[in-house]
Parts: sequence; structure tokens; C-alpha cells
Amino acid sequence: VKRANLLGYKTHADYVLENNMAKKPENVYKFLEQLWKPALKMAKGEVKELQEMISKEGHDFKLQPWDWWYYAEKLKKAKYALDEEMLRPYFKLENVREGAFSVANKLFGIQFIERKDIPKYHEDARVFEVKEADGSHIGIFYTDFFPRASKRGGAWMNSFRKQSRLHGKEIYPVITNNGNFSKPTGGKPALISSEEVLTLFHEFGHGLHGLLSDCTYNRLSGTSVSRDFVEMQSQIMENWAFEPEVLKMYAKHYETGEVIPQELIDKLEKASQFNQGFVTVEYMAACFLDMDWHTLSEAKEMDVDEFEEASMNKIGLIPEIVVRYKSPYFNHIFSGGYASGYYSYIWAEVLDADAFQAFKETSLFDQKTAQSFRENILERGGTEDPMVLYKRFRGAEPKVEALLKKRGLN
Repeated sequence: VKRANLLGYKTHADYVLENNMAKKPENVYKFLEQLWKPALKMAKGEVKELQEMISKEGHDFKLQPWDWWYYAEKLKKAKYALDEEMLRPYFKLENVREGAFSVANKLFGIQFIERKDIPKYHEDARVFEVKEADGSHIGIFYTDFFPRASKRGGAWMNSFRKQSRLHGKEIYPVITNNGNFSKPTGGKPALISSEEVLTLFHEFGHGLHGLLSDCTYNRLSGTSVSRDFVEMQSQIMENWAFEPEVLKMYAKHYETGEVIPQELIDKLEKASQFNQGFVTVEYMAACFLDMDWHTLSEAKEMDVDEFEEASMNKIGLIPEIVVRYKSPYFNHIFSGGYASGYYSYIWAEVLDADAFQAFKETSLFDQKTAQSFRENILERGGTEDPMVLYKRFRGAEPKVEALLKKRGLN
């Protein structure tokens, strides 16, 4: 707050958001409130369902936050007869990776050709040369998907070298996707979960953002964009992962080669909106808490518990759900670079849902739409205001309706 005030800003949020798509704190609050009301309504309906399950089991206690996931999983199994282990045999890691490559090929005409002659930093890594349809070079793409003692957890994309131009010479990107998927064991290949499938497609989206960059300056190329824009290019790729047409391209049983049956695809689709009230409310409560802390206009000592309680009461958070992070543990916003920016994840979901709708309105691999997305979003990096780029692609500012529909909140 002191820094923001010294620089002429009312709050830290004003200082941070000036360079983001949202621009002002009031725009973030307005955006969050558009999603909060339908999400809270849905969460209250989910509470009722879970409480009914508790009663049917002969218990007389009231649902508590720590009970939620236990009963949600039981309810999901009862409603959809869907078990993760039913899906895993169809998600062989190499097949999922090839599925992501095929989606990129159908959208942008690019090819991924494995190269055995390029040095690797570890034996688990795989190296691919990325080429245009005409065979011209785009860049190098490393995949490094397995855990090891010297590697941090999670999944991420990184640039060994970003795309740029220097003294008229093209500098080609060298991009890596990293994960921590279970290695092949007991004679079985690496079989990943449905959540990990989405993770692979997500990081691949970041990879494409780095690979397909077409900028002059290193500082502005690839993923060097504002915090509330950078996740859109990755999250949009998740939309293709479970489209029936795409699943039939890569989801094949690791033993028989059988394509995933329609029955499982239908179950996946029906279960996709399950528990979305809880998921949205639990996350968004943290977004409100972040904004409330960073719209304070003066630095002063405060009681953290009292502040949090007032923040949650203001938005009407129900007692069965607690905010995702208590303030002392909220690393993202106090030391992780997301101060006044935790909303970025769901902001990007609005962008990706609205952007993907452009493909749904035409066809899944519509070439004109794909070319516009490549030229106006993936190639441009941070060279122009993100909203200008988005409107150039979509023809209008993003609307929340597509995300509300996707999450079943409408």
C-alpha cells in the first residue's frame, strides 16, 4: 500500500491492475459478482444433495467443510457410475501426447517430428522438431513427463530460448513441457488420469504460445503477456481434450487398441458439471479475499481472523464451504506474484470458454478460426493490449455466458 501511495495510486490493486486486462479493481469485483451469484446458488443445491445422502446413511449430523469431498465422491459414483480406473486404461501417456500433437496439426497444420540426434539433459526427456506444413522450421519442443529426485513437483512450461529477431536474424524457440506423471510400472505403460490428461493439454497450450510466437523483441514474445491473459492460451486447449471427436483420435485401450466406448464418453460428459458450485465458490471466495486485502488504502495493523470473517460475510459464503486459503497460508498473493491477481484463473476461463465457442459455432477444427487465433493471439505475445488482440480474434469483448454454460451455472 505504501509503495502504491508513493506512486500516486489509491491502493495496491490500482497499481497492479493498470497493466492487466481488468484495468481497475471495480472491474474485477463486477466480474466476480457475475459468477458468484449463480455459483453460490448451485453450491447451496449441492449442500442439499450431500445432506440428503448423510441422512440416508442414517446419520444425523450437519454437513461440515471437512465432510464435503468424502460425500461428493460417493455421490458422484452413485449418480454417474464413473470411476477413474475405468478411464485410465484409455489414457496411455504417449497416446495422449500424440492426441495433443494431432489437435495442433489439425488446427495449425504444424508437425511434431521426434529427433534422436539432438542432445537431451535427461534420459526421460523426448525431443521434437516442430515444422510448418511446408516443412519449414518453427522450433524445438522437449517433453519431460516423469518425476525424479532432482525435479520439483507439478507441471509447467518453460522456454530454454524464446522466439525473437536480432539484427535481422530469426531466433527460433526452444520450449519444454514438464510434468510428474507416474512412470511405467509392472509391465504396464504410463497410464494417466483424466485430470492429468487436462494437465497435459494445458501445458501444451502454453508450449504452443511459445512455439508459434512471431515477435521481434524477446521481452514481448511468447508467454510474456499480462497475468490475466497468459492462462487463456493454455486453458483453451483443455476444451479439445474431451471432445468426442478428439477422444476417438487418441483414447485407445493400452492392451487391445479399442477406441474408448461411447458409454464412457457419455459418462465423462455428464459428470463434467458435477460439484461445480463448490469448486467455483471455494476458489472465488479466495479471489474476493485477495481483492479485499489489496484494496486497503492505508497500511495499518489488523486482526486477520476478523478481516477474513468480514470479507466472507460480505459475500454470503455458506458455512459448509471455507475459503481455499487462510491469509497466512495464501502464498499466491503475498509472495507468489498474484497480489490482486488471483482472479486471473477464472478470468482466463471466461476468455477460453468464449474463444472456444468461436470453434463450436463453426467446427472443431475450422481453419479460418484457427488461423485467426494463431495470428491474433498466439503469435502476438505482449506486443499489444490483450483486449485489443482478443477483440480482433473474436469480434467483441468476452462474455461470461459460455463459462456459465460450461460449468452448468446457467
